[in-house]
Amino acid sequence: MRLCTAAAIILSILVCVPVTGQQNAIRPITLGQPMPDFTLPVYQGGQFTLSGLKGKTVMLVFPRGMASKEGLCHVCNYQYSELAEADQKQQIRKKHNLEIAIIFPYDKAWIDNWMDKFPAQLDDIEQGKNPPAGQVQDERAARRTQTYRTEFPKSFRAKKGEVPQPFPILVDAERTLSKGLGLFAEEWGGSKVDQNIPAVYIIDAKGVVQFKYISQNTLDRPKLDYLMRIVDWINGAK
Repeated sequence: MRLCTAAAIILSILVCVPVTGQQNAIRPITLGQPMPDFTLPVYQGGQFTLSGLKGKTVMLVFPRGMASKEGLCHVCNYQYSELAEADQKQQIRKKHNLEIAIIFPYDKAWIDNWMDKFPAQLDDIEQGKNPPAGQVQDERAARRTQTYRTEFPKSFRAKKGEVPQPFPILVDAERTLSKGLGLFAEEWGGSKVDQNIPAVYIIDAKGVVQFKYISQNTLDRPKLDYLMRIVDWINGAK
């Protein structure tokens, strides 16, 4: 009986251990807890394993992705562009011993489409900020224009096929990470569509979650300057 029991336990362990080598189940994380390790494919090629970045501060960015069944989220493109520009001009990853990963709850084909439409998304933002000269706007349109100007103060442009990809873009097609953290939703922000609730996690060099922000609406996202102050605080506290 003892041999049978031991064999059953061993078999149970072998069945339960994921093939990715992940030892802890992904679950919603409380601040101050270690982030469970995970491995996901990288859109640009290869794999991303969180534990391979011990010694670095890591920022995990979960864009919304889809805003409706008909359209992509413009805020995601702006957030991505701001991060990419800061890395190019200020070298924020090198300066802060930081890695940034972008996680989408979709497959590679969806990300291909996101990249293809990226320039047009940025153009839409600029048009929203700058309506045609002489166009008379009603009160609702004027509020919309002001919202665009407030939420998207910087101007970004991109050409098709030349969208910058400085950060690993992770393909969470099975939604293992997104669902495990409680971020994936089929209805959120007034839209019934597969999407992530926008979120940012910042993990210190020891693998402990020191900051997390989960949005309450699509515009409710921490600004880049604020995030970099958090990174500085985390790095200074070690």
